[in-house]
Amino acid sequence: MRNGWAVTRIGEIAKTQYGLSVPMNEEDKGFKIFRMGDVQNGRLIDSGRMKYADISSREFEQYKLRSGDVLFNRTNSYELVGKTGIFTLHGDYCFASYLVRLNLNRKKMLPAFLNYFMNSDSFQEGVKRKASRSINQANINATILSNELICFPESLSEQQRIVGILDQAFEGIATAKVNAERNLQNARAIFENHLQYVFTNPRTKWTNSTVGAEITFIDYRGKTPAKTSSGIRLITAKNVKMGYLQRTPMEFIAAANYKGWMTRGIPKKGDVLFTTEAPLANVAQLDTEEKVAFAQRIIIMQPNSAKLDSTFLKYLLLSQPLQQRIRTKGTGATVQGIKASLLKSIEISFPKTLSEQEAIVAALDQLSHETNRLESIYKQKLAALDALKKSLLHQAFSGEL
Repeated sequence: MRNGWAVTRIGEIAKTQYGLSVPMNEEDKGFKIFRMGDVQNGRLIDSGRMKYADISSREFEQYKLRSGDVLFNRTNSYELVGKTGIFTLHGDYCFASYLVRLNLNRKKMLPAFLNYFMNSDSFQEGVKRKASRSINQANINATILSNELICFPESLSEQQRIVGILDQAFEGIATAKVNAERNLQNARAIFENHLQYVFTNPRTKWTNSTVGAEITFIDYRGKTPAKTSSGIRLITAKNVKMGYLQRTPMEFIAAANYKGWMTRGIPKKGDVLFTTEAPLANVAQLDTEEKVAFAQRIIIMQPNSAKLDSTFLKYLLLSQPLQQRIRTKGTGATVQGIKASLLKSIEISFPKTLSEQEAIVAALDQLSHETNRLESIYKQKLAALDALKKSLLHQAFSGEL
């Protein structure tokens, strides 16, 4: 440890305080109250959709947030529990019971220094290991938090120097992330716009028909197979994304059960997979010749190969005009889905010749490949920026800045 640095328990420099456990309303009655989801990226964010605690002014004073207050997310999913944010807003705000305020001795430590420390990987991993866990939630109580160790420079000016470096670096990283995310969205938009152009502009020589007239369905909806730890790969609606099959989650059925299960029809490589609900209208192509089984909520589409190319059908179903027609026919108040009979009635239009379909597919494949290449670059840049943030925090609290 560097000279001038000390180690102590968080409880020695900050007293913990649980938030309010009171009914909340959305009617602008009382005081705005921060909840778990308002702790984002090390800050407390007023989303404009905050709830209110209807409490007296006297009670509010006990929970009123001051500039620099640090709040700790004590109960949430395992990924989000422990996330910490600093209050930098103006106005009257309080905080809910699932958050813990650290009433900090500001003569010993700067709030911003504590906030950065508590968002570092080493601290986050440490408290998560001690969290109690249920199926969907993890909990970290104030005692665990108070007993965690913090290593810090005893000089407030040295703390401020480190905070200044991190502030400047993180501001630059945030700007770079915004630009990378914008470029990522633009790359996707170029493909989406071209896809819409192809299937929106009228084609005088295209055939007008319906899904049911041109495509055979293999329908595994309503069936739930017995899953095993290994065997034949099972493809579910979770694997079918917009335009591609995702390997995860990896689920299986017993190899001995394959023949008895796949009685409704055997798919082949290139067949189009369509999700009928949760989510509705995700579309991909089967990309393997290995034996695979299918679960509920998936329809396998096999077009008339003499009239309709399978990959052309995939792009057609992914296009905005077809997606809109499908969703218009969808039913369900909470989870939208579509019946096979209604799906078969959807109108489609396609070139009369397979050669023209294949030319369109070739152009879309090339654009899709370039889009995927750009997406990979921007995703790698975003990952590198996240890694840089973690590295800077590690250096800051190892005395290396």
